[in-house]
Amino acid sequence: MKRNIDLKEGVFRGIPIYVCSLIGLTVILILSVLYAVTVGSADLSIREVYQIILYEFFRIGDGELLSSGAVHDIVWLIRLPRIFQAVAVGMGLSVAGTVMQAIVKNPLADPYVLGISSGASLGATLTILLGAGIFGSASVGIGAFIGAMAVAFAVIAISNIGGRSTSVKLILAGVALSSLCSAFSNFIVYVADDPSRFMTVNFWLMGSLAGAEWSSNLLIFCVVIPCSLFFISQSRILNLMLLGDDTAVTLGTNLQPYRMAYLVIASLMIGFTVYASGVIGFVGLIIPHFIRGLFGVDHKKLLPVAALTGSVFLVWADVVARTILPGTEVPIGILISVVGAPFFIFLMVRKNYSFGGRA
Repeated sequence: MKRNIDLKEGVFRGIPIYVCSLIGLTVILILSVLYAVTVGSADLSIREVYQIILYEFFRIGDGELLSSGAVHDIVWLIRLPRIFQAVAVGMGLSVAGTVMQAIVKNPLADPYVLGISSGASLGATLTILLGAGIFGSASVGIGAFIGAMAVAFAVIAISNIGGRSTSVKLILAGVALSSLCSAFSNFIVYVADDPSRFMTVNFWLMGSLAGAEWSSNLLIFCVVIPCSLFFISQSRILNLMLLGDDTAVTLGTNLQPYRMAYLVIASLMIGFTVYASGVIGFVGLIIPHFIRGLFGVDHKKLLPVAALTGSVFLVWADVVARTILPGTEVPIGILISVVGAPFFIFLMVRKNYSFGGRA
């Protein structure tokens, strides 16, 4: 006989509020993008910015004046690509963080804390060092994916040594492997003795959207959107993971193959987001917790809202990174870590930071 899963609910309950929230977040995301493109070190008028956008998307306006020039390049080749990259990376990290917290049944898990982002960074750096171009422009992304997946499985394997995995063992294994990957990345710079490679590793470690291009954005969206939709379709299994393997078995589901498959797909998302923007920490930790408190732990609701919220969050984080210091840009990874690290400490010292439900 089929049993219903009773999951903890958040502050906002009911389908109408949820639908209105999705619509509201979509509108906020669109408005955030439209505002962010007008902000930057170059002093451009709003009219100039939107004239170029209208021409590029809808071919409205004088092509001779709007299709080239300094203003066109700033808006179309610099600002818009990095804003769209912020949307994709924010979505990917938020969804991946939400899924990983369910996979390991640990609310402190995210790609950064578990060392998976550092593994992706090491994989990307090794790919650049070896000059592997067999897969063309996607080679760095594939290298980052392999690094992310290797660290993900290593974290699980190490945490299971000497007994069943626990939350503390997962965190400790992730921190250790993260440090190890960072050490190897720095060692690569040391032995290579190449300033350009030193700057490349710094890019992966600090995180930045400054290198965004339309071609790389297309690749990231082609990975993030299908993977996000897949995880949304798997909301029932993800909910079962919160209840634990024993409960899932009584409901007729073996979670182990799902856990491995989800880990591979999440690593794919993380690898390509790191390929695009470097290591941006704590997004996958902050956003799921914030949304879980509002809408509960049901992944059918949690994942779509987290995806939109993560995109909005990173768009505004990028705006702050570009404007907080006049004449320069703060790496977005550093900026978010300033917010994320205290939030992580707050979760660690709480007496109860579990989540889930009962069957």
